[in-house]
Amino acid sequence: MHQTVKHSARWSLRLIVMLTALLAGPLFMAACSGLNASQDWHTADRSSSGQAPAPEQAPEAIVQVYAARAFSWRGYFAVHTWIATKAAHADTYEVHEVTGWRQDKVRSGPGLPDRAWYGNEPTLLADIRGPQAGKLIPAIKKAVASYPYRYEYDAWPGPNSNTFTAWVIRHVPGLDVALPNIAIGKDYLEAPFVAQTPSDSGFQVSAFGYAGLLASVHEGLEINLLGLSFGIDPLALGIKLPGIGQIGLLDPWQPPQESDDEAASMAQ
Repeated sequence: MHQTVKHSARWSLRLIVMLTALLAGPLFMAACSGLNASQDWHTADRSSSGQAPAPEQAPEAIVQVYAARAFSWRGYFAVHTWIATKAAHADTYEVHEVTGWRQDKVRSGPGLPDRAWYGNEPTLLADIRGPQAGKLIPAIKKAVASYPYRYEYDAWPGPNSNTFTAWVIRHVPGLDVALPNIAIGKDYLEAPFVAQTPSDSGFQVSAFGYAGLLASVHEGLEINLLGLSFGIDPLALGIKLPGIGQIGLLDPWQPPQESDDEAASMAQ
């Protein structure tokens, strides 16, 4: 009996230590990030962040992927991601994302591509332009239309907005984007629980987003427990922490800068 109690106590202590380690990042964000979890969504900033060029200034086709801290206290844990597209010579962008407050969770239509997500400025994860973007846009729209969870939404562990973005990226050849480890829901997989990573540079296994393992060239190594991911990114010389995200010497999502000659050629 005494040994049984000791064994149970050890496992309880290990569970407490594990949960403390997983929640340390979100608690740090709550204490030090400056995110305003009490802001009113009616009045929260939804303006453009200025990262996407105006359609009249960029006639080429454009595909962009963004992430911004989720609204309210959820921002301590995760980001919300979305995809924006603009066909060549189009006069507006289309935004493709999932939100939890609609019957049809998929929103796909005209909108500001780079607007703040209810007070939180977005980070540009991918910026693809010109003929390559033009080839991707029809495939993106087809994938958006065939998203299998459009009437389902669970903030944790999915399917949610990040499940949508990851699903579309996986189903569009050539749209290879590494999503942040704090995009909770990106790892949501149903049977057979194995898939290529969104960057198309490795593989992952996951049981409905509750637990899994990811290994790839661009995402690095991630371990997912209870929807919270931690790991390393050798290419960016970084580590990945739950709630906090990626910390490294290099920015893994810094869009490549076009040369002046390339920019002039695309504008012609």
